[in-house]
Amino acid sequence: MEITRRTRARPGRRWAILVLLALGLMIAQVDRTSMSAAFADHRFVHEFALTHVERGWLGSAMFWSYGLLQMPMGWLVDRYGVKWPYAICFLLWCLAAAVTGIVTTLSALILVRLLIGAAESVVVPATYRYLANHFDETCKGTALGLYSIGGKMGPALGAPIAAWLIAIGSWKGMFVVTGLAGLIWLIPWLLILDNDFPSKAELAVARRRAASVPLGNLLSSPVVWGGLVTNFCYSYFAFFCMTWMPAYLVEQRGLSLQESGLYTFFSFAGIAIVAALAGWAADRLIARGHDAVLVRKSFIAGGFVGGTTVLLGALSRSPQMALFWNVVSLSLLGLVTANNLALVKLTLIPKQAVGLNTGLQQVATSLAGGVSASLSGWLLHVGHSYTLPMLAIFAFLLLGATSAIVLLRRKWAPRVNDIAYAHTLDDNAADTAQRMTVER
Repeated sequence: MEITRRTRARPGRRWAILVLLALGLMIAQVDRTSMSAAFADHRFVHEFALTHVERGWLGSAMFWSYGLLQMPMGWLVDRYGVKWPYAICFLLWCLAAAVTGIVTTLSALILVRLLIGAAESVVVPATYRYLANHFDETCKGTALGLYSIGGKMGPALGAPIAAWLIAIGSWKGMFVVTGLAGLIWLIPWLLILDNDFPSKAELAVARRRAASVPLGNLLSSPVVWGGLVTNFCYSYFAFFCMTWMPAYLVEQRGLSLQESGLYTFFSFAGIAIVAALAGWAADRLIARGHDAVLVRKSFIAGGFVGGTTVLLGALSRSPQMALFWNVVSLSLLGLVTANNLALVKLTLIPKQAVGLNTGLQQVATSLAGGVSASLSGWLLHVGHSYTLPMLAIFAFLLLGATSAIVLLRRKWAPRVNDIAYAHTLDDNAADTAQRMTVER
């Protein structure tokens, strides 16, 4: 396990920072999903005269800039650390989220959403760089399960809070409040996290380290492509729920805006709980000697198949059964969450390529967000109901299960060019190791 001297001197600090990373992800998700509550507010829709297709494009806007900058952000945190890139981007997206409440045209609204996506693109690459440096295989599932709680509790809490703020005020006030409230997070982040901005010598080591697994090696690996597919398919369903679930519950199932927020909470709370438990359970099986890849693949395949029960809700004539399967299907998808993240971003990936690969994988995740929001809007326009969007989710979930089973194999992991350097576990000792090699 790769741990800096400062972390060894302060045991337990890594778990506190993990909690902060989870909270940062939660705030990012709140700022993303606040738009879904606005979609379900007729005043917002009428003010901008939005059609179903335009709602889809607006919901997808942030994901395009988010995806475009994933790999550059992976490169950035690999070379310049986690603390300051994250802090600067966090400040920018909170301010942009607040500005959403004061824009008056659709073009300005889209521009602000693009800015939020660009700034939030730092979140996942920075988190995985930190996890790769501070958690070993027997802790990864637990750490990622806890971290993923932030990602699921964001929409779980954000949807009802946003709905409540709209109900007691307006959609404009909701955006301003949710955007500015997140800035409180910056205080503990700046106080607790050690400065990991590298010196010139450390930067040189980071460059050599990253060069041992170039982009070409990642793109030639079936594991990386398998991860791209599983991340896309998982995220397609999750982002549909983030962008369209409140509108679906209001428009097709007859709930009020506040009731839709409550059921959205149950769905995302369910996936958060299952994700944490599934990550912990997989870690325990691995600690007992079971193969890490086989264990995590089993959870992933089971979660994708469980998620297909969303179709039962879409086809049900009973509102109660529809709501039941809506919650159950997303909750079962939690079996995928931590185990897929661990497998395709950490376990099967050389440590020196974690930032770059995470950025690459997040391109698929953000592409799923853009496609899910826009394609669902088009399918809703064509079919005049949410049945076709749900059928698309069903197909993508089956594709995700197939990809996990077929492509996620240890023998197909990305190739490392410099084997001697790949075996170096301590970045701080990299220069010493290189000098010893030369002397020999």
